[in-house]
Amino acid sequence: MNRRAALLLAFVVLLGGPAYAQPWQVERGMPHEPVVVVAVEADPGQLNPAISTASPVHRVADSLFNGLVSVAADGSIRPDLAEGWSASDGPNGPETVWRFTLRDGIRWHDGVAFSAEDVAFTLQEVLFKHHARARAGLAPAVEAVEAPDARTVIIRLKRPHPALLAQLDVTEAAILPRHLYEGTDPLTNPYNMRPVGTGPYRFVSYEAGRQTVFARNDTYFKMRQPAVGRLVFRVIPEAADQVAALRSGEVDYLPRVSAEDARLLAADAGPDGPLVLRHVHGGPGGSNCQMVLAFNLDRPALSSLALRRAVAMGIDRQELVDDLVPGQGRVARAPLSAGLADFANAAQVTLPPHDPAAAKAAIAAVAPPPMVLLSFTNFAPWAEAIRADLAPLGLTVETRTMAPRDFEAAVFQRRDFDMALISYCQGPDPAVGAARMYSSQSIGLPFGNAAGWRDATVDEALDDAVGRRHHRILAWASIQDKAAAALPYVWLADTDFTVAWRRELMGFSPWSGQFAESVSPRR
Repeated sequence: MNRRAALLLAFVVLLGGPAYAQPWQVERGMPHEPVVVVAVEADPGQLNPAISTASPVHRVADSLFNGLVSVAADGSIRPDLAEGWSASDGPNGPETVWRFTLRDGIRWHDGVAFSAEDVAFTLQEVLFKHHARARAGLAPAVEAVEAPDARTVIIRLKRPHPALLAQLDVTEAAILPRHLYEGTDPLTNPYNMRPVGTGPYRFVSYEAGRQTVFARNDTYFKMRQPAVGRLVFRVIPEAADQVAALRSGEVDYLPRVSAEDARLLAADAGPDGPLVLRHVHGGPGGSNCQMVLAFNLDRPALSSLALRRAVAMGIDRQELVDDLVPGQGRVARAPLSAGLADFANAAQVTLPPHDPAAAKAAIAAVAPPPMVLLSFTNFAPWAEAIRADLAPLGLTVETRTMAPRDFEAAVFQRRDFDMALISYCQGPDPAVGAARMYSSQSIGLPFGNAAGWRDATVDEALDDAVGRRHHRILAWASIQDKAAAALPYVWLADTDFTVAWRRELMGFSPWSGQFAESVSPRR
């Protein structure tokens, strides 16, 4: 057993036994109303995906809503609320006027007719102000959003923006009901806790820390979808308990399976086995994800580049990947995920190598105070491993795990942290999910620029990262060069995911926020 394996074993023992002493009380439906039960590791905290990029929120709430478009497994763009679209040249260049034609007859779950006004309102008043990826990656490119009639939305761009369609699905741009949000603060609107959407499922109940229940939307605009009566999200914090529940049939779907658990479940996932395992590059919350350690640059000690570099050199990133995500991750080589291909590869950056001796000397020279490292509960093994790497080098780190909503408040609102572990999903294009990490306009936004890094030349480069692909690649190379030199983050690993479900069900779309839209019993 290696050092980190022993550490993780000790950590699991410290946590104690399962949090649930009683059997899970899952109400199964009538024979014609099958129920799909999904295990989630954390309570979502709130159910409005337009004001947060947190995966625990999207994993649950995306099933209530729709975007203008949807994204297929191969990355192609499909109709959703919009049945069609076209781009034309405008005063600001080629393909800067986009016209979307909405489907006819769509209604909100409360019976009110859906219209183009809902789209224009959500984009301009909610997403562009409160959704970190939309605010940093889409809003700067948009000149105006118009609703000339009930079924037409026109998006006028300031310049060509190739990532536009990829930024309009339910995860990046869930559309909200204007009649329930206009004139309110979307961050505190009570409908965040009892949502009204247009999606395949409608809200039934929410029990904090226990479960969230949705029912099939019987008036959904896509015929014969969904084919199950209820969708139940059960909070089961411990991975071992999730796996046991899947095997016993108490749970039908696991949206995240660790590499270790995937190996354990593989024997049950053969052609005749009771389970299905699927490896994907993204899911509700985004794709092309990077696990990063964010420094709070407002802290005097962490304003020292020497200390940030020492921390980066003190962490054994390869061992993190080998021990925590074997087969599901790779050591990060740049400030963009390798899944972004040319954008990431164009940056000929060199991140600090693992050098404990140099790190120890640098830490001694700075003499920093003890640090607090915050993380989601399910990222605790990462936090403990980092603490163990840094302790022998002279840096004392206290790890604290938090529920997503508490983490969001501490890191992005109060900025009451020293270091934080965050999985930033960057999407199919850096404009979708990477820009928020580096834009000064995203400081304070939930899951935006956690480091609080400000660089005017980076903001200018982000504004310039538009137009033809070659020009955008060069702009992102410059951004990555500056980020790698400043080290507002330690880029730890590019991560993938494994999902699992019971074989008696079919039609899951694990790459999508609407992962259960087409699910049905296998016949």
